[in-house]
Amino acid sequence: MAAPLPADDSTAAAELERLAAEIAHHNRLYHTDDAPEISDADYDALMRRNTAIEAAFPHLIRADSPSVKVGAAPAGHLAKVAHARPMFSLDNAFDDDEVRDFVGRVRRFLNLPEDEPIALTAEPKIDGLSCSLRYENRKLVQALTRGDGQVGEDVTANVRTIADIPATLPAGAPDVFEVRGEVYMEKSAFAALNARLLAEAEAAGKEARQFANPRNAAAGSLRQKDAAVTASRPLAFFAWGWGEANDLPGDTQSAVIAAIRDWGFPVARQFQPGGTLDQALATYKAIEAERADLPFDIDGVVYKVDRLDWQARLGFVGRAPRWGLAHKFPAERAQTTLLAIDIQVGRTGKLTPVAKLEPVTVGGVVVRNATLHNADEIARLGVRPGDRVVLQRAGDVIPQIVENLTRDEPRDPWTFPTHCPQCDSEAVAEEGEVDVRCTGGLICPAQRLERLKHFVSRGALDIDSLGVERLKLFLDLGWIAEPGDIFRLAAHRDELLGMKGWKETSVDGLLAAIEAKRTPDAARLLFGLGIRHVGAITARDLMKMFVDLPALRTAAEAAHAGDAEAVDRFALIDGVGPVVVEALGDFFHEPHNQHVWDDLLAEVSPPPFVVETRESRVSGKTIVFTGSLETLSRDEAKAQAEALGARVAGSVSAKTDLVVAGPGAGSKLKKAAELEIEVIDEAGWAAIVATAG
Repeated sequence: MAAPLPADDSTAAAELERLAAEIAHHNRLYHTDDAPEISDADYDALMRRNTAIEAAFPHLIRADSPSVKVGAAPAGHLAKVAHARPMFSLDNAFDDDEVRDFVGRVRRFLNLPEDEPIALTAEPKIDGLSCSLRYENRKLVQALTRGDGQVGEDVTANVRTIADIPATLPAGAPDVFEVRGEVYMEKSAFAALNARLLAEAEAAGKEARQFANPRNAAAGSLRQKDAAVTASRPLAFFAWGWGEANDLPGDTQSAVIAAIRDWGFPVARQFQPGGTLDQALATYKAIEAERADLPFDIDGVVYKVDRLDWQARLGFVGRAPRWGLAHKFPAERAQTTLLAIDIQVGRTGKLTPVAKLEPVTVGGVVVRNATLHNADEIARLGVRPGDRVVLQRAGDVIPQIVENLTRDEPRDPWTFPTHCPQCDSEAVAEEGEVDVRCTGGLICPAQRLERLKHFVSRGALDIDSLGVERLKLFLDLGWIAEPGDIFRLAAHRDELLGMKGWKETSVDGLLAAIEAKRTPDAARLLFGLGIRHVGAITARDLMKMFVDLPALRTAAEAAHAGDAEAVDRFALIDGVGPVVVEALGDFFHEPHNQHVWDDLLAEVSPPPFVVETRESRVSGKTIVFTGSLETLSRDEAKAQAEALGARVAGSVSAKTDLVVAGPGAGSKLKKAAELEIEVIDEAGWAAIVATAG
C-alpha cells in the first residue's frame, strides 16, 4: 500500500530534502560510477514518491529536485561537452490507469475534443547508456553520453568502435542531425565478458573485477580512457530519437524513426508506429511477455505522442517532456536480514532512521540500505536489528521494507533516540509532526555541514570544486562556519599549499571556482540559504516578483510586522501562501540569520533577477485568465504568458494589468470592469503571442 502523503508543508519539505539527497546519491552511483546500490525499480519508486509529494506541494519544489534534473554530472577523465539540445529523461507510469491519465493530460493540455485520436508510438525501454551521435555534413563528428542532461561526456573515439553505429549518413540526410539512442550489451555478451575478465585476472594472479549487470558493463566499456579497450567489448546500439537537426525527414515520431532506420541505425523490432492507446498497451503486454527471452535487458515500454507539432506544443516540464512516458514493468521482492538501524541527521535537523541490510541482489544490483522514514514507521513494522525483512522493489519510497517476517520473535524493541547522535542535543518532535529534529541548530556539526553542502550544491551556488570532503576539512580547521566564510578562503591559500595533497593547480582551481560565484543568480542564492518552505521553484517565483534580494527582505520584514500592502504583494505570487510568507518573516526576524544574510551579501553581488523571455507588450505585467479557453488549455496559456515575461495570477486585483476572458467568465470579468482593467478575448491573446519578439 502506498505510504500516505505528508500532512503539512514542514513534513513535505523535510521528505523532499531527503529524497533529493538520496536520489542524487544514486544518480552519481548509476550514471557516473557505474556502480548502483539499488535496483531500477527501487530508484523509480523514489522518483515516484518525490513526484507525488511535489504534485501535492508544488511551492516546495527544490532547485536540486530530481524532477528538474537528469542523471548526474559527468566526472572523471572524459571531456565535458554541452548538449546542443538537452537530453531529457521520461516520467514513469506503473499501471495502465497511469498511462490513460497521461493521455488525458495530453488531451487537456492541447485542448483536444474527446473524439480526437491521439496516436502513440511504443517501443521497449532498453537498459543501457544513453548516447547522442552528432552528424555534420553526414559524417559522425561527436558522441556524448547523457550526463546530467545538459552536459555529457565526449566518447566520440569509443563510439567509432561500435559496429552498429554508421560513420556516415547516406546522401539526402540532413546536414546537421543528432541521432539519440542506447548503447547496450546483450546478456550473452555480458556473460562472456565477465568470464574473460575472470580468466585474465586468474592468469595474472590478480583479483577479478567483474561487472554486476549488462548495463554497468556497457557503461564501463563506453567510458574507457582507451578506445582500444572499448573496441574489445561487445557493445551494440539501438536508436530511439534525435536531438538537434536542421531538417526533419517527417512530421511524426514514426516517420523520423523510419528514416533513421533507413540510414542504417538499428531500431528495436518491437517499435510500434503511431497507434491508439489500446494498441500501445497491447504492445506493452506483448513485450512484457517476451521480456525474459529477449537477448538484452529492458525495464519497460516507452510511449511518445506521434505528431511532432503536438510534441512542440506540449513542450517540457522540469526534466521531462509532456509528450513521452515510460511504462515500467512490475517490480520484485526480496528477503534479507536487518543488521542495524542508523540515524542520519539532515541540514534541517531531521533524524532519519536508515536500515542497514545484509546485502541482497535484486534485479542485478546490490541493495544495502533502506529508509525507515520515522519512528512511526519503525513501530508499524516492529523492526529490530536481527529481523528477517521483505524488501519491495516498487512502491512509494524504495528500497522499502514492507514486511517483518520475525516480528513475533522475542527481542527487545528498538527505541528511537531522544538525543542527536551528532551533538547530543535533545531531539524532539514538534506538536503535530511525526519527524524528530535535533534542537542543536548551528552548533550541530551535521546540520552545519549539511547546510553548507546545500549552499554549494548544483541547485544552489553550484561550486562543484567544493565537495563534502573539502567542506569537512575547512570546517574542522575552523576556516568556515557560515556561507560568507567560503568567499574568504583565499586568505588561507598559503596554508593550503603547505598541506599534503594540495598543489598549486588544485588550490587555485578551487579559489577560482569560488570567485566565479561572486555574482550568483539571486534565486539560486535564496534557495541555497535553506529557508524552510522556500524550494527552488518558490525561490524563482519570489525573485520574479521582487527582482533583487534587498527588496524581498524588506517585503518579508514588512509582512512579518503585519503590513497589509506587503502581504497583498506576496499574495499575487502564484503558489506562495501564508506558510512561505511566515517562514520568510521568521527567517529575517532571527538575529543570527540577519548576520548570515548581511555577511554573505557583503561578499557577493547578485544581479537583478531576469527570466529569459520573449519581448512583448505584456512583459512585466500581471495577467489573469478566466472563463473557458477554446483553442488552448489553461496550462498552455500560462506557459505562453510566462515565456512572454508576464506573471499569471489567480485573482483580479488593482495589481492586475490584463484579463484574458473566454466564454463563461463570471466574477473575475465583473471585477475587471469595476477596476477598469483591460480585457481581451482569446483571439486577442493569440495575436499578442504571435507578434511577440
